[in-house]
Amino acid sequence: MAEPHPIVSLDDTVHQRIRLGILALLRSGVAMEFGVLRDQLQLTDGNLNRHLKVLKEADMIATRRSTGRGRPKTWLTITDAGRSAFDAELTGLRALIAAAEQT
Repeated sequence: MAEPHPIVSLDDTVHQRIRLGILALLRSGVAMEFGVLRDQLQLTDGNLNRHLKVLKEADMIATRRSTGRGRPKTWLTITDAGRSAFDAELTGLRALIAAAEQT
């Protein structure tokens, strides 16, 4: 039996381009404020919120609110599950690229 194509290893939750971008930015392990993440990915608040909800439900990110001076802020971090899923996605993408370059 032939080895499965690398595409089967890609995770639909992670692979969506905005969610992939969110996890890539959070991969460093440093907490990122919602507005900074939104601006980096050039998204609206609503669009970012929709993707964060998917990642949070999949336990790939964690959020915390801070109420310092001024408006409350939401801080986002990647979880161990998110880090593992992102790393697995990168491995799958590398395999996909390698397979494409062989043909």
